[in-house]
Amino acid sequence: MLKKIHLQVNTDLTASGQVLSWFEQLNHPPIRKEIWWQCQTLLQEGFANIVEHAHKDLPPDTPIDIEAVRFDEHIEIRIYSYGPDFDLEAQLAQTPKLEDNFEGRGRGLKIISLLADYFTYKSADERRNCLLMSKQY
Repeated sequence: MLKKIHLQVNTDLTASGQVLSWFEQLNHPPIRKEIWWQCQTLLQEGFANIVEHAHKDLPPDTPIDIEAVRFDEHIEIRIYSYGPDFDLEAQLAQTPKLEDNFEGRGRGLKIISLLADYFTYKSADERRNCLLMSKQY
């Protein structure tokens, strides 16, 4: 089975409900609840990171393109941003462990690193970067 979907939204956290509703179409036939929750969490954390960090200095009408693909055994989520490039490994290394972070914020990359089977953030083309997250089911 291969199903690919695409969505474009503005840089606005209030769009997260729309993003999750759009993503629901990949859950047919249903994936085990725990795994589906993890996929939703990856999408939500990735989207929030793009809005709050990559696009923090960009106008609110800056588009965020999201693609999700359901393969026979895994789901891939790609979130394209116009923000600056950064060193993912260095950022992860300096981010506190979840149990050591009492801020309630700044945990997105750690959560993604725990839930995703694979993820990366790199240049997608001459203008955009791509957060790619993959989850087996």
